[in-house]
Amino acid sequence: MAGKQEIRTGDAPAPAGSYSQGLVAGDFLYTAGVGPIDPRTGEVAGDDVATQTRQVLENLRAILAARGLAFDSVVKATVHLQDLRRDFAAYDAVYRSYFTPPFPVRTTVGSDLMNILVEIDLVAYLGS
Repeated sequence: MAGKQEIRTGDAPAPAGSYSQGLVAGDFLYTAGVGPIDPRTGEVAGDDVATQTRQVLENLRAILAARGLAFDSVVKATVHLQDLRRDFAAYDAVYRSYFTPPFPVRTTVGSDLMNILVEIDLVAYLGS
Protein backbone atom coordinates (compact mmCIF):
# COMPACT_ATOMS: atom_id res chain seq x y z
CA MET A 1 0.00 0.00 0.00
CA ALA A 2 1.31 3.44 -0.89
CA GLY A 3 2.24 5.70 1.98
CA LYS A 4 3.73 3.02 4.25
CA GLN A 5 7.42 2.18 4.59
CA GLU A 6 8.60 -0.86 6.54
CA ILE A 7 11.41 -0.39 9.04
CA ARG A 8 13.53 -3.48 9.66
CA THR A 9 16.82 -3.94 11.48
CA GLY A 10 18.91 -6.89 12.57
CA ASP A 11 19.76 -4.96 15.74
CA ALA A 12 16.29 -5.72 17.17
CA PRO A 13 14.51 -9.08 17.42
CA ALA A 14 12.97 -10.37 14.20
CA PRO A 15 9.17 -10.41 14.22
CA ALA A 16 7.78 -13.64 15.66
CA GLY A 17 4.63 -13.42 13.55
CA SER A 18 2.93 -11.54 10.74
CA TYR A 19 3.96 -7.99 11.62
CA SER A 20 6.69 -5.43 10.97
CA GLN A 21 9.20 -4.13 13.52
CA GLY A 22 8.14 -0.64 12.50
CA LEU A 23 6.17 1.23 9.87
CA VAL A 24 6.43 4.81 8.72
CA ALA A 25 3.06 6.27 7.75
CA GLY A 26 2.74 9.98 7.14
CA ASP A 27 4.82 11.93 9.64
CA PHE A 28 5.08 9.12 12.18
CA LEU A 29 6.98 5.91 12.86
CA TYR A 30 4.94 3.25 14.64
CA THR A 31 6.72 0.32 16.26
CA ALA A 32 5.33 -3.09 17.01
CA GLY A 33 5.08 -4.16 20.60
CA VAL A 34 8.65 -5.11 21.46
CA GLY A 35 9.65 -7.58 24.13
CA PRO A 36 12.90 -8.20 26.00
CA ILE A 37 14.43 -10.57 23.46
CA ASP A 38 18.17 -10.19 22.97
CA PRO A 39 18.60 -10.07 19.16
CA ARG A 40 22.03 -11.72 19.39
CA THR A 41 20.83 -14.79 21.27
CA GLY A 42 17.10 -14.92 20.61
CA GLU A 43 16.57 -15.40 24.35
CA VAL A 44 14.67 -13.35 26.94
CA ALA A 45 17.11 -10.99 28.69
CA GLY A 46 17.01 -11.39 32.45
CA ASP A 47 14.25 -12.42 34.81
CA ASP A 48 13.48 -9.08 36.46
CA VAL A 49 11.52 -6.14 35.08
CA ALA A 50 14.44 -3.68 35.19
CA THR A 51 16.70 -5.87 33.05
CA GLN A 52 13.86 -6.70 30.68
CA THR A 53 12.84 -3.03 30.36
CA ARG A 54 16.43 -2.10 29.46
CA GLN A 55 16.49 -4.76 26.74
CA VAL A 56 13.10 -3.64 25.38
CA LEU A 57 14.29 -0.04 25.20
CA GLU A 58 17.55 -1.02 23.52
CA ASN A 59 15.53 -2.97 20.95
CA LEU A 60 13.32 0.06 20.40
CA ARG A 61 16.39 2.30 20.16
CA ALA A 62 17.59 0.10 17.27
CA ILE A 63 14.27 0.36 15.44
CA LEU A 64 14.20 4.14 15.87
CA ALA A 65 17.85 4.42 14.73
CA ALA A 66 17.07 2.42 11.58
CA ARG A 67 15.05 5.51 10.53
CA GLY A 68 17.55 8.02 11.95
CA LEU A 69 15.49 8.76 15.06
CA ALA A 70 16.16 8.74 18.79
CA PHE A 71 14.03 8.68 21.93
CA ASP A 72 13.57 12.47 21.80
CA SER A 73 11.33 11.90 18.74
CA VAL A 74 8.91 9.66 20.65
CA VAL A 75 5.49 11.19 21.29
CA LYS A 76 3.58 8.16 22.66
CA ALA A 77 4.39 4.93 24.45
CA THR A 78 2.09 2.03 25.24
CA VAL A 79 3.44 -0.29 27.91
CA HIS A 80 2.24 -3.70 29.05
CA LEU A 81 3.48 -5.06 32.38
CA GLN A 82 2.87 -8.63 33.51
CA ASP A 83 2.41 -7.43 37.10
CA LEU A 84 1.54 -3.74 37.16
CA ARG A 85 1.47 -3.34 40.94
CA ARG A 86 4.70 -5.19 41.64
CA ASP A 87 6.79 -3.92 38.72
CA PHE A 88 5.70 -0.36 37.94
CA ALA A 89 8.30 1.48 40.06
CA ALA A 90 11.28 -0.56 38.81
CA TYR A 91 10.11 -0.35 35.19
CA ASP A 92 9.47 3.40 35.46
CA ALA A 93 12.95 4.08 36.87
CA VAL A 94 14.57 2.43 33.83
CA TYR A 95 12.09 4.02 31.40
CA ARG A 96 12.78 7.49 32.86
CA SER A 97 16.52 7.05 32.21
CA TYR A 98 15.89 6.76 28.44
CA PHE A 99 13.63 9.81 28.05
CA THR A 100 13.90 13.50 28.89
CA PRO A 101 11.14 16.04 29.53
CA PRO A 102 8.78 16.64 28.03
CA PHE A 103 8.14 12.92 28.36
CA PRO A 104 6.02 11.16 25.73
CA VAL A 105 2.40 10.58 26.61
CA ARG A 106 2.08 7.05 27.93
CA THR A 107 -0.42 4.35 28.72
CA THR A 108 0.74 1.59 31.08
CA VAL A 109 -1.48 -1.43 31.68
CA GLY A 110 -1.29 -4.85 33.24
CA SER A 111 -1.40 -7.63 30.65
CA ASP A 112 -1.11 -11.39 30.45
CA LEU A 113 2.23 -11.63 28.63
CA MET A 114 3.76 -14.85 27.36
CA ASN A 115 6.86 -15.56 29.51
CA ILE A 116 8.00 -11.92 29.64
CA LEU A 117 7.45 -9.10 32.13
CA VAL A 118 7.24 -6.06 29.82
CA GLU A 119 6.36 -5.11 26.25
CA ILE A 120 6.44 -1.57 24.81
CA ASP A 121 5.40 0.01 21.53
CA LEU A 122 6.18 3.57 20.49
CA VAL A 123 5.01 6.29 18.13
CA ALA A 124 7.72 8.72 17.01
CA TYR A 125 7.34 11.97 15.09
CA LEU A 126 9.53 12.28 12.00
CA GLY A 127 9.55 16.08 11.98
CA SER A 128 11.86 18.35 13.90
